[in-house]
Amino acid sequence: MERQIYECDVLVVGSGAGGLSSAVSAAHRGLKALVVEKEPVFGGTTARSGGWMWVPNNAPGKRAGVEDSLEKARTYLRHEAGEHYDAPRVEAFLEAGPKAVEFFEKETSLQFDLGPTFADYHPDAPGGLDGGRSIVARPFDGSNLGKEIKRLRPPLAEITFLGMMIGTGKELLHFFNVTRSPISAFYVGKLFLKFLRDMAFHGRPMRLMNGNALAARLAKSCIDKGVPIWTRAAVKELIRDDTGRVTGAMVQTAKGMVEVRAAKGVVMAAGGFPQDIARRAKLFDHAPSGNEHASPAPPGNTGDGLRLGQAIGASVDDSLPNAAAWVPISRPVRKDGTLGTFPHFVDRSKPGVIAVTRSGRRFCNESDSYHDFGQSMVARCREEGGEICSYFVVDHRTLRKYGLGYVKPYPVPYKQHIQNGYLLKGDTLRDLASGIGADPEMFEKTVTEFNVHARKGEDPEFHKGSTSYNRSLGDPEHKPNPCVGPIENGPFYAVKLVMGDLGTFAGLKCNEYAQVLDNESKPIDGLYAAGNDAASIMGGNYPGGGITLGPAITFGYIAARHMSGANG
Repeated sequence: MERQIYECDVLVVGSGAGGLSSAVSAAHRGLKALVVEKEPVFGGTTARSGGWMWVPNNAPGKRAGVEDSLEKARTYLRHEAGEHYDAPRVEAFLEAGPKAVEFFEKETSLQFDLGPTFADYHPDAPGGLDGGRSIVARPFDGSNLGKEIKRLRPPLAEITFLGMMIGTGKELLHFFNVTRSPISAFYVGKLFLKFLRDMAFHGRPMRLMNGNALAARLAKSCIDKGVPIWTRAAVKELIRDDTGRVTGAMVQTAKGMVEVRAAKGVVMAAGGFPQDIARRAKLFDHAPSGNEHASPAPPGNTGDGLRLGQAIGASVDDSLPNAAAWVPISRPVRKDGTLGTFPHFVDRSKPGVIAVTRSGRRFCNESDSYHDFGQSMVARCREEGGEICSYFVVDHRTLRKYGLGYVKPYPVPYKQHIQNGYLLKGDTLRDLASGIGADPEMFEKTVTEFNVHARKGEDPEFHKGSTSYNRSLGDPEHKPNPCVGPIENGPFYAVKLVMGDLGTFAGLKCNEYAQVLDNESKPIDGLYAAGNDAASIMGGNYPGGGITLGPAITFGYIAARHMSGANG
């Protein structure tokens, strides 16, 4: 059988934000691009994500009057990355990020909304801001994708409500207040009716939010530019010419093996390695077998980009102090008995919520970033010995007002979560301590001492609610501290937490042009990386909401710019 050949200028491996932004940026510059995705759906981890993009000096922020500067952003990133600060790549990101945002706004279907109160995660650090650097894709009507909506990866089921996507900020507050405010009840009711109509006519929600909207808008932009997106198309090996230049790849499709020839280059954007058990075992200290970790990433994110690069001499940077972006994960039980993955973003900051290890002690400011929370959890559990896990603890009033993890607030039923073991219950604090395997005396002492100060809105031990980021996810109607309230009205409840990730930081070494480097730190001609296939520029830290997707769309833009021979 004669080998099939497909010719293009740019081959993009992976269909998340990094890949799709590379493809549409290349197409805009007159290059013929092709996106290949090994899974049956496109959108990658992006389609499952919160969809925020961290880009300093972005246009939506400037329009809203945010006072940011190149120097402030540089100072902040230098502080956050410490000794792992990569000056050339950071400068490239800071220079190109605003240009990329402007390009996508003017030339594509990707439109942005600003998170004006979405603070940097360490806003009090040098160069940090109380808001304005995080942007999110504007909600999108999925019907604009036509029949291609069937190939868009759905959102992560555990962070939807019956499959309905819920926005952040004011929209989320409406859902929390649905039983207490007629305005909120009307707002939520209207959204729910549209959701039911969409399910009846389309079999899925058409009001796309957050990461699903980002993936859909980028895919629509590719489709409008004539960029094919092949699904069920796995790259088996990269092809090089006699000079060592990468000139394409062998791609296994449903119709057989295809030799894709890419005249300008190949972009690796396959989503990093969150589901690569072997590499997890090597790089995640808390997961010695690789299985002591739960990732909400799609099952296909198994490190293909890193392996394909290494096979031709590319170097992987695994020197960062954190190999991934950590997040506490709970494991709700699905109807078929399998375990889901629920990343805890918002509930950590609510009043009346604390986290303890099995010693019965708190270990951090729960409303600090999920990455900081994860590091603190691992450090305390190592100190104490035993399983690396912790528990969120609430009382009955807090559970019904805010929910906890996969347990939704009143009036949604919750007792099935007790029956399947996801939600642990104790009539008294000592009963709950027994359920979670904690020292009962220490646990009771922890909660009792916390309550003394919490009744006044204070947390002298860990200062919960002390930063603008803490407060942005608290309850603004709870005074005096939107993040601190007592735990005193039994029965009491807990949810177990294990370590998870929101994407990997270790990745292919790259330069400021998104070119992949070899073991001698020299560019491999024709090979680029964007998204989580490229080593993070954040130095193993997590400075703000969207520090994976912001660089992903920016370095996708940079890669296309470099392949086209342009400078701006």
